[in-house]
Amino acid sequence: MKTKYQQLLNWLKRQIHRITPGANAIKGAAIGLFIVTAILWLTFTLLMTINIKDGWVLAFGLVMALLTILLALLTVKVLNKINNLPRVLKLALFICLPLLCLISFGWLLAIGIAVITALLGATIFSLKKTGLNNLSPIKKVLVFAGLIIGLGGTITIIALYIPSGFEVDPIENAALYNNPKIVHLKTESPAEQGPYKVKTLTYGSGKDKHRPEYGEAVTFKTDSVNGLAFLDNWEGFSGWWRENYWGFDSKSLPINARVWYPDGDGPFPLVLVVHGNHGMQDYSDPGYDYLGELLASRGIILASVDQNFINGSWTDIFGGLEKENDARGWLLLEHFKQWHQWNKTKGHIFNNKVDTTKLAIIGHSRGGEAVAHAAMFNKLPYYPDDASVKFDYNFNIKSVIAIAPVDGQYEPGDSRTKFEDVDYFVIHGAHDADVSSYMGSQQFERVTFKDSLYHFKAGLYIYGANHGQFNTSWGNNDTSNPFTGQLNLKQLLTAEEQQHIAKVYISSFLDISLNNKREYLPLFVDARKGKDWLPNTIYLNQFEDSTFKALAGYDEDFDVTTITDKSKGISTNNLTVWREEEINLKWQQKGSRAVVVGWDYDLDDDEGEFDEPIEDSLVASYSIRFRATKVDSTSVLVFSMAESTESSNPKTKGKWVNNTNNENSSNQNNESESTVEEEEDEEDTEDDDENEDDEALPPIDFTIKLKDSTGLTVSFPLSKFSALQREIEVILEKTGFLTDEKESEKVFQTFYFPLEELKSLQPDFDITSIQQLEFVFDKTKKGVVMIDAIGFMKAF
Repeated sequence: MKTKYQQLLNWLKRQIHRITPGANAIKGAAIGLFIVTAILWLTFTLLMTINIKDGWVLAFGLVMALLTILLALLTVKVLNKINNLPRVLKLALFICLPLLCLISFGWLLAIGIAVITALLGATIFSLKKTGLNNLSPIKKVLVFAGLIIGLGGTITIIALYIPSGFEVDPIENAALYNNPKIVHLKTESPAEQGPYKVKTLTYGSGKDKHRPEYGEAVTFKTDSVNGLAFLDNWEGFSGWWRENYWGFDSKSLPINARVWYPDGDGPFPLVLVVHGNHGMQDYSDPGYDYLGELLASRGIILASVDQNFINGSWTDIFGGLEKENDARGWLLLEHFKQWHQWNKTKGHIFNNKVDTTKLAIIGHSRGGEAVAHAAMFNKLPYYPDDASVKFDYNFNIKSVIAIAPVDGQYEPGDSRTKFEDVDYFVIHGAHDADVSSYMGSQQFERVTFKDSLYHFKAGLYIYGANHGQFNTSWGNNDTSNPFTGQLNLKQLLTAEEQQHIAKVYISSFLDISLNNKREYLPLFVDARKGKDWLPNTIYLNQFEDSTFKALAGYDEDFDVTTITDKSKGISTNNLTVWREEEINLKWQQKGSRAVVVGWDYDLDDDEGEFDEPIEDSLVASYSIRFRATKVDSTSVLVFSMAESTESSNPKTKGKWVNNTNNENSSNQNNESESTVEEEEDEEDTEDDDENEDDEALPPIDFTIKLKDSTGLTVSFPLSKFSALQREIEVILEKTGFLTDEKESEKVFQTFYFPLEELKSLQPDFDITSIQQLEFVFDKTKKGVVMIDAIGFMKAF
């Protein structure tokens, strides 16, 4: 047998040798490739030169060809050098580097570890096998150099890994700027335990192979549901493993949950909370116990829904479930169906204990997107991706809460989920290393109000909050990587602080939405209203309600001089930046447009306040004229704003240089302008770089003016509510300190100015006939801001 195998192998080698091209064929192939490519490139360059009528194009083409040749020679030389490395070292590099990168160390750290360990290994083996005395003088020097570099690198990596993180540049909290006097809400903290004794139970299939609370120890057994229409790729090795682990497939998904409920007569509002995508064997549903204990004590039933069986698994590397968030949303509605049955079943513990007119859903991460799908599916007659699947839910879902949600993982009909006439709240952390972009702000834009009832939507962005600490079982590791030392955790709030913020806001939101306790509403415009309840950090609030009447939303057209009310429009003075554009997040776009305006007074010092007032003729401003708006003393001027860190003077030529009159003033070409251009180029470069000073830039402030139909004006600073928070930059991984890899995005703050308070500044001002709003940039020397959602709404 062995002889026959060797004969077959030799025969195969001979056949391969027979068809292998010879030296002449290989040389001819190379020459042919060179000649044809040279002819085509030269022809292309000549034709481009003729078409453009610029001889420099030909020179550029020849230079590009030369650079390509040099790069190719260098690449071949490097590859030859690698090929000349000893076989064992090549094997080590090609095996270890990919594995180090797969560990999620990243290419920079992976190369560093490879170089350091290679140096240490070479040094140790040289000393052990050869001996120091047997080495030549030059090799002794190299050994000691390798030892120093290897040990130094190892110590450096350990020193970087062990600490929780490192200090970052200070960020001034704009909400505390000028110490505005904020009156705290005069009511109990929504995070205080309520009067009810809390009881717990579980419901589920009773067949769970791994968790007795859903197996033999389950309180109530439930029937399984068929999720085949909503789940793709429950097949292959991943599907086999998933089914083997759980004991069921997509046709028999369990209805499992753990419940915290008040010991009382009821009926009580019902809230479902659902986790996001986490390792399916590291169960996520127990992680909202802190909310369950709080809400149940305050008279709300909370059920934490188990969807671990559709979470990710290590087997998904071979292909697994995809875009399953519609299944997550649909399962929530199936849970509500089960609760409605119990509420009508005589003798059941929850018979008439559920107030089915007061339902809410909370979702975290992918669950935060799923709750939006559930809210939309709830009102639809059919599944939007397959109308053969009929829906008949129509539950009274009043409230939707998204915790650090994703958005667009599943897209119904290749679009994004929209729903209306439901209260919405999204909460997100600036230090989220999983969903690092504020994606819930996209869903925020798509929530609309059309009926006659009161509704509101709100957002909260928290400096120091991460992704996992909203779930007690996830913790501070926002990645699946067990090497948590890679993460920069220095700026994180503690888990207790982060969960306390969630308790304050989620409890108060549900009290407003389900129990009509509107005394908590100011907390959603201004976190300082609950400063005694909340940890000390930076909070950015977004808010809009069904009373909001827009003056300018910037989504109507591409004309920067028009607003929503096209009968009037925009005027500006001395702006260095003025455009309208889509609001970009780190990932994707927010789904809304805003105006971007900037000013720069060409001063050599820092970006703080003026030492002396600037001349009126030089002041930059942005004015909105509109038809006299009928508002009363119960109305509030509102708008949303964020800083943009782009250059405040992006153009340093032509009319933009030494502009002392207005945007249309002509440029004077003289020698002094060259100096101005050079100075501004240097200044712009400094603007785009990280601020080198130890002190944080002060928040942006400016003057706001309102004019009535009689010409009277009332003026007040932006900081009457709050100065504008500088764009928040964070470093999520420690390697960011080496590469200066900071992350940031545009997070808007809602500004809120009650007209009744403004009238006290100018008693004769007619707030019932306001017809102009002007932003006068007279307090900060330079800056760029984005403004959106300008209008009026009712005070609360």
